[in-house]
Amino acid sequence: MARSALFMCIVILLACFITTGYAGEKIEISFEGSKDSNSLPQGWKLKEKTGEAEFKILTEDGEKIAYFRSVSASFSLEKNLNIDPNRYPYILWRWKVLRLPAGGDVRLKGKNDQAAQLLIAFKGRKIISYIWDSVAPEGSISDESIGWPVNLKIKVITVKSGASDLNKWISFKRNIVEDYKNLFNEDPPVIEGVRVQINSQHTGTVAETLFGKIILSSE
Repeated sequence: MARSALFMCIVILLACFITTGYAGEKIEISFEGSKDSNSLPQGWKLKEKTGEAEFKILTEDGEKIAYFRSVSASFSLEKNLNIDPNRYPYILWRWKVLRLPAGGDVRLKGKNDQAAQLLIAFKGRKIISYIWDSVAPEGSISDESIGWPVNLKIKVITVKSGASDLNKWISFKRNIVEDYKNLFNEDPPVIEGVRVQINSQHTGTVAETLFGKIILSSE
């Protein structure tokens, strides 16, 4: 009787493994955790490109969120990762944009400002940037690659455009494996980092955004 019960348990466990595989696995990249001396949540680094960063970590409905305000500035929070995108091909995130940089347009070098950007860095110095632009059409793709000596290949996808949904949490889901293949014509390597960013230095305006947690998911 005991041997029969043990056999049934093994069968059930094997069935669960076979049918689920990686199903349901996810990695949450949040702003939780203790803050360091610079008020940064654990594991995050501040990068100031232009001007002075204005940010703080808030709590909303039990979740830690990042508030960014850019006054003619460009800055970001970034986190190092080491994740196989083939195991976690989907990325989910949400933003609440409070103010867009007036006149911002990803298609124009002198006006290339956005209130919300999510950048995924892959091994081999290739980056996918998802943005909320002031005017560029949703679904449009831009190239912001930087040549020698930096040698970064950056592809930008406008996932949201215009002011119609300001002051609302807007959620997104993308298949980063398919996006990478379509943009770079090859299979994606390891994800090495993630960055949330804001900038308004080109237009000399003000932008404000709230960033929620980021999830990499197997399904």
